[in-house]
Amino acid sequence: MTVFSNGSETANLVASSGVLQQSWNANSDLYENSDPNERLRFQVYSQGNYNILAFVTSSWTLQADQADLASSSTFKEDFPVFEFLCSKKHPTFAINKATIFLFASYHDKLLQLKNQLCQVSKDNPLIITGHSLGGSIASLFTLWMLDSMDLTKTKRPLCITFGSSLLGDSSLQKAIFQYQTWNSCFLHVVTSLDPVPRIFMHHIPVHQKGVYKPFGTFLICSESGSACFEDPDSILELLVATASYGAQSQNPYESVPLVDYGRVVENLFNRTFLMDTIELPAWAAQPFEAGIIRQLRAIGVALSQHQQQQKINIINLVNREKRVISKKSFNPSKKLNDMKINMAYLEWYKKWSKDQKTGYYDVYKKKLNEWDIKVEGFKKDLTNYWIDMVKEVENKPQKEGAAFRTRWLFGGTNYRRMVEPLDIAEYYKEKKPNYETQGRSDHYIKLEEWQKEEKKSESNPNNLKREKVSSILTIDSCFWAKVEEAIILCNLLKTEKIGAEEKVNKLKDFENHVWGLLTNYEVSPEIFLPESSFMKWWKDWKTYKGTLGSSFTSPLHDFIESGAHVEYDRGNWSPPIYYQLL
Repeated sequence: MTVFSNGSETANLVASSGVLQQSWNANSDLYENSDPNERLRFQVYSQGNYNILAFVTSSWTLQADQADLASSSTFKEDFPVFEFLCSKKHPTFAINKATIFLFASYHDKLLQLKNQLCQVSKDNPLIITGHSLGGSIASLFTLWMLDSMDLTKTKRPLCITFGSSLLGDSSLQKAIFQYQTWNSCFLHVVTSLDPVPRIFMHHIPVHQKGVYKPFGTFLICSESGSACFEDPDSILELLVATASYGAQSQNPYESVPLVDYGRVVENLFNRTFLMDTIELPAWAAQPFEAGIIRQLRAIGVALSQHQQQQKINIINLVNREKRVISKKSFNPSKKLNDMKINMAYLEWYKKWSKDQKTGYYDVYKKKLNEWDIKVEGFKKDLTNYWIDMVKEVENKPQKEGAAFRTRWLFGGTNYRRMVEPLDIAEYYKEKKPNYETQGRSDHYIKLEEWQKEEKKSESNPNNLKREKVSSILTIDSCFWAKVEEAIILCNLLKTEKIGAEEKVNKLKDFENHVWGLLTNYEVSPEIFLPESSFMKWWKDWKTYKGTLGSSFTSPLHDFIESGAHVEYDRGNWSPPIYYQLL
């Protein structure tokens, strides 16, 4: 039952840790020892080896008729603090108007506090807490801190709110989800007696566009017990289902009474020492279903067999819980490792093709072997994976996307240099021209752009390149497209006299490009294999140059005709310094 009662066990773990008591005590102390007329109050408390930052507001600050949302597009000019949440996929989001305006009015003081905590938090973990509207401010401040901190050197802050109202719309929730670990930084404690967490739900139906949507983990409490939930839709449903009559019937034009969470937290702590006495009904046979029912009964939601037979609420909750668990169990690093296995097969294919005196580009283009079909499957899996990865980076906020990009770019660059030649082979096998301008996939273009931004240049040969040259991937992943275009130009020179000079100049440019790659040990020596398309082009180009009626030489000509490519393959060749390019 352990796996399927995760929400209940998480709740017990949190309640028994003592962190809820200490967080609430900070809020309670701030209420008692600060100016009650100050709209927003905050203070840092030292608790052993960590710090607690508490936020509370005046009891009259939040009213139920303040459900208006403010779009980020309307306040980004004057208050662009949260623009880091915007991305290509989610260019705007909305935050509760009263909350963002209150936050903005204290911006200067909060900025000073943030800068101080960013230094202190490097050594001491930080808990950010708040009650009611103060909890919403705590959530905003936590987001701000997460963007400002170097999370590679600092522990992420934990935000614990008590009776906090919903903060923003679905776009805000999705923007937070774009950051892989941020959602887990928020724990919202809610009791069935408190109207505040539900206050905005009664004025804007949850199924409409632009409505409030929760994020983080919700610890929902009742006299019967508690349970944690993470799926946003389940949380909305359960906030309604667990509300007591008083919490549901709040007059929207009256100030909302504040619930004392001291008793709630104490009750949670005491219950952790009691044996779980929740009995499951006989009809709850499936493990996932039984686990959800256990959690629902713990938070005071009664279910009858009649409700179970309808299979609506329970099935939805079970499916959502499975999705949450599935997302948690998904490991992008493991998926990347799976792709590395596919790359290993392609590396073997490349080596085998070289032994055939042809090279993997031309072997794949001909597709005469059973292995060529298998390679097509590896290529498809790799391409689908990296297309998705590029989309994910583009859809992330700029800062997160840049960090994500750096982490995965090495694998993406190797993939591009290994697999794009196979796409080029298929493209030209179908007699289509101009791959680089007409046929190239956007994800290759993006991967190349990011690689160039990350490392401006890979020029200048070094010992490592020399040592590994026999097995390297050509740096220019479009090299074979250039070869195919050069072959086309040579064929046109045989049949067309008009524009010959322009074609010859383009071929000279290509020759110079190849020479530049060679001098930096940036092209695979397999291009010189007897049956390669490159050598086919070279023979045609050399023959045409012989018809020009005058001596015609070049660095590449001397390199190939002298057999220097054999020494290049061994890493023993050094480029001459006296040659002029064409």
